Amino acid sequence: MSSELRISPRDRLVLNAIIELYIATGEPVASQTVARQFDNKDGMSPATIRNVMAALGEAGLLEQPHTSAGRIPTAKAFRLYVEQLHGGMRITPTALTQERRDQIEDSFAGVSSRQQFLERTSHVLALVSSGLGVAMAAQGETYWLEHIHFSRLGTGRVLAVVVTKSGAVLDRVLVMDRDFSLTELETAASFLNQNFRGWSIERVRVELARRLEQERSQYDQLMRALRELCSKGALLQEGMPQPIFIVGVANLVAGEADAEQLRQLLSALETKQRLIELLDAYVDARQQSVRVVVGLEETIPEMRNLVLIGAPARHGAQSLGTVAVIGSTRMAYQETINAVSFIAQLSDRILPAQ
Repeated sequence: MSSELRISPRDRLVLNAIIELYIATGEPVASQTVARQFDNKDGMSPATIRNVMAALGEAGLLEQPHTSAGRIPTAKAFRLYVEQLHGGMRITPTALTQERRDQIEDSFAGVSSRQQFLERTSHVLALVSSGLGVAMAAQGETYWLEHIHFSRLGTGRVLAVVVTKSGAVLDRVLVMDRDFSLTELETAASFLNQNFRGWSIERVRVELARRLEQERSQYDQLMRALRELCSKGALLQEGMPQPIFIVGVANLVAGEADAEQLRQLLSALETKQRLIELLDAYVDARQQSVRVVVGLEETIPEMRNLVLIGAPARHGAQSLGTVAVIGSTRMAYQETINAVSFIAQLSDRILPAQ
């Protein structure tokens, strides 16, 4: 975008002042307020600032929300601001203070699995950013079965809980064509746990399919139950869901006064698949850098005036997933960028070696 829009150093100074005032106050910025920032230095008289602000408005960098004299930066302005800070949208963070590093590391005390790391990450990022903390497991992650449990919820309804070696807990409610007894469910779970613990989900799926075709005799009743349980809700099938942890919704909605916009935003956040698609679209697991995306409404219209700051996380040579903050355009960019980058690289110190 910077290659398409060129503004003078003077215009950039004024735009930066307006953006930083808006981040600090959340209020439209008037020319008199900007003039006080410069106090007639650098040839910035009140008349000059008014002219510059008018030109920035014509360039699509400022808008006037109401009839007041104040202006607010547009998404286009924030993109330019972030680009200028670091020379591109893929960011090279600066170091956190030792105090902040210690605070974050202390927040991960007791974490010993990938799932715990991602879950804790969402909490920590929500806290340090005052935005939405998001942590998503890597796409196509291989799950290794630790334990499976079936619970009868009612007539024709079964809760299936799959616990993986990495600590992920995948649960689904299965709507069955018939009722299952407690004995049938316990026998099916026992068979899977005794025969397939430590197997990859994909290998379990293939082996079950083979046995369901070949086994007869004393296993007929058990195999029939397994066939029914595993065919409903795609349990143990390909395309297992990506675990995603989201914390801090209240941070996002606190400043939203438009009731309809708030309803739409909450609806978008409840649809986790849309957030998964958003992270997959903008954060490349092959890159090591932090990505800043201003103007999420271009992908999800309900996320107007929100910014994504995300980075891929790795554990050794393996992709762990994506860690990110979604917050207001008024966020503290540098501090949030630094925190996301630090946590994305923290797993090697926190988690046991592969």
